[in-house]
Amino acid sequence: MIPDLQSSVICDDVRQEINGKFMLIGLFDVITAQQFPLMFPRICVVTRWCGGEGAFQQVTRLLKPDQTTVLVKGQTIPVRLQNAEATATNVEVFINTGFEQPGAYWVEILLDNDLILRYPLRVAQINPAKPAGST
Repeated sequence: MIPDLQSSVICDDVRQEINGKFMLIGLFDVITAQQFPLMFPRICVVTRWCGGEGAFQQVTRLLKPDQTTVLVKGQTIPVRLQNAEATATNVEVFINTGFEQPGAYWVEILLDNDLILRYPLRVAQINPAKPAGST
């Protein structure tokens, strides 16, 4: 039975406690920078699967704003669910991801090569703050 994707979030870091609980640090949906190109040091994509049974393969991709060009593709990650009540939490870490320009990039979660979820990751340019008293 194919599982449901209970959640997918982006954050700065993930820690796992001794009791097995995950701590997500710095959840975000937008990256801001004063100039481009930008090298973003660390993006964690956390997924949680439930309601299925069997062994599956997850792949996470980040697409450029054209929504077709793959910016970066993660490793194939196993999703194993012993029964319908089991859950599986996966963490994909992307290191030093380069963004050439601002725009809406897209996170895609695939299971056995089928697109399950797609959502935007906004990358925005901000203007540097002007010093007080400047004109």
